[in-house]
Amino acid sequence: MTRSTAAIHTLWGTPHSLYTGKIRAYLIKKGIPFRELCPPHPRFRDQVKPAVRLKVAPVIETPDGHSLQDTTDMIDYFESLSPRPLMIPETPVQRAIAWLIEAFGSESLLPAAMSYRWTYRDQQEHFLRAEFGRGVHTGPDREARLEAGLKLMNYFNDFLPVLGVTPDTLATVESCYLELLVALDIHFQHYPYILGGRPSIADCGLMAPLYAHLARDPVPSALMKNRAPNVYRWTERMNLAAIADGEFPEQAEAYFPGDSIAPTLEAVLKIMFRDWRPEILANTECYNAWVTAGEGRKTDELVAHDGQRTVHPTLGPIEYELGGCRIRRASAPHTVWHFDKAASHAMGLVGKSAEALAALLKRTGGEWVMAVALARPMQRSDYVLALV
Repeated sequence: MTRSTAAIHTLWGTPHSLYTGKIRAYLIKKGIPFRELCPPHPRFRDQVKPAVRLKVAPVIETPDGHSLQDTTDMIDYFESLSPRPLMIPETPVQRAIAWLIEAFGSESLLPAAMSYRWTYRDQQEHFLRAEFGRGVHTGPDREARLEAGLKLMNYFNDFLPVLGVTPDTLATVESCYLELLVALDIHFQHYPYILGGRPSIADCGLMAPLYAHLARDPVPSALMKNRAPNVYRWTERMNLAAIADGEFPEQAEAYFPGDSIAPTLEAVLKIMFRDWRPEILANTECYNAWVTAGEGRKTDELVAHDGQRTVHPTLGPIEYELGGCRIRRASAPHTVWHFDKAASHAMGLVGKSAEALAALLKRTGGEWVMAVALARPMQRSDYVLALV
């Protein structure tokens, strides 16, 4: 790095990357100076990738050369450096809800995001080839970039069944997404961000699926613009450094007063908790069975059925009902880890705050959140999931 860039963070990512969209929005809204580079850069190949030992983006490289891989770990890191400007509410109910929405957006909308990218591949082929090529090939040779993009696309193209998206489940997956999209559109007509007049980690978690896949890929982008233009405008707003927005001149640059949640957001939460519940329960049951089936599992044992280092491990297949449809897919222990981390903020409340959250969860169908328990905690260690 040059002298002028040595003091800032480097975001290694791509425009079409789901999780790059999440952390990019966080860095912008947090006001953290950073530069963004694509993985074809020699430094990523020679220094960053060997450090992480995983083929993955995004990665944050700190000014001292340390690498961070998971976006939620990245947020924890930056918040430890400076809790201001606020991206995590200071009031307990809003903080718990923000973390839950952050986890839901980061994990549970992945099937919908991938469905709209790959089910409609033939209608957006050239765009996808260009975008995937951008992430793996550098230089001005247009055809070489398109060819590189095609090779990577063919690798990802068969992932939909792993996420439970098949011809039998496609309509249900997309119907649930569209219902959520409409609820979000109504909310964003009233408020610029999830919790009012300033962004939070809840917005960042939702940006993961709603930006790079669903707001940029041609087919879902057109759908979002036509069905939910306020959501599309929100994705633009989340990539702008200024928090104030001319559309909301009277909106204070603050979270909702009194640790409250807007009625329009409660409508979003009802859909979120309804659709999230069966997935979380099935994933947790699979994880707990894996823990108890292995006698004497050791601390730092990798949470993966094959014991291999991977970004998104699995412990075998799971099944659950979604919208009257049977979903069969690979389990996702990372989703369990993410949910448990978020739910801990809810479970840690006491007194009037606990009562207020309990009432909110009852109104929105989220009581089940407080009953999910892991047989054994997990942690991210050396860039992967491991037992505590």
